[in-house]
Amino acid sequence: MDESATEPCKTVDGGITRVFVLLGKRWTGLIVAVLMERPVHFADLRRAIPGISERMLSDRLTELGAAGLVVREVDAGPPLRVAYRLTEAGAALGPALAELRDWAERYLPEGRHGSCRGAATGVPGE
Repeated sequence: MDESATEPCKTVDGGITRVFVLLGKRWTGLIVAVLMERPVHFADLRRAIPGISERMLSDRLTELGAAGLVVREVDAGPPLRVAYRLTEAGAALGPALAELRDWAERYLPEGRHGSCRGAATGVPGE
């Protein structure tokens, strides 16, 4: 019998755990991907991510802001408009998202694991 099969599993790395606790939530990765391009007003961000509700978008943006990845900027107008942009830490996710996109193109062909048609990706290099 293979000795590695009898050894206990190694615990998950703390860094990986923190990343997936934040970015593993539904919609979060798509929001970050859209914001990779440029700052985006709330209504435009909602339109860029089909299926997301205003409440969910607001909740996820609040979480991303608390994590230091997104900044909320208010333009007093008129009319009053709110835009969101990535912080330096948020923008630093760009290469990782590009790698994930490339991995998905190679190993998760469209249709095999559900369709992603119409989903905003916004990852640099597209």
